[in-house]
Amino acid sequence: MTSQDVDRPGPAGTSRRSKITPEREREFFDAVLHQIRVHGYDAVTMEGVAASTRCSKSTLYRQWGTKPRFVAAALRSSGRARLAGIDTGTLAGDLREVARRAGEWSEDTTLLQALGHAVTRDEELARALREALMDPELTALARILRRGAERGEVDPGHPALEYVPAQIFGVLRIRPLLDGRNADANYLVRFVEAAVLPALGLS
Repeated sequence: MTSQDVDRPGPAGTSRRSKITPEREREFFDAVLHQIRVHGYDAVTMEGVAASTRCSKSTLYRQWGTKPRFVAAALRSSGRARLAGIDTGTLAGDLREVARRAGEWSEDTTLLQALGHAVTRDEELARALREALMDPELTALARILRRGAERGEVDPGHPALEYVPAQIFGVLRIRPLLDGRNADANYLVRFVEAAVLPALGLS
């Protein structure tokens, strides 16, 4: 247990919440997300995370209250738009780069699988998952598709545009169930070239 994880008496002899440094908070978040990936959401406990990070479980309960709130905070802290900044000059090139980067998300894919039905039981958890892992990427992908339409590479009313996110993110989720393996960069690039680009009339 570190000094920042313990209560300190207040002026009237009562305890107050101790200050948790950003580095210590990151350690807590990394620990809970790692344990979910390895053991699954339902098997992870606040007590187990406390033991793995050498703190008291009361520290975690005081800071986040419940496991779903703790996990939701950890998910939000990990959010980042990996597709942001892609601009190869062509829509086909952009979508190939999307596939390459998406293929590096094996940890996120494992986390999605490990969360399982928990996100259907807890709206805060589901919202945090969308905000952290999905919304930034969907926004970046929508920008890529819109830019391709503005350049005249694809008709903005093309019916296949609507389904590109479902194709790319769907195959990330489903391949582990179908083949027992994550959709790596090579697999996703081949998928984009075989299914996504032809649907948009690109090559």
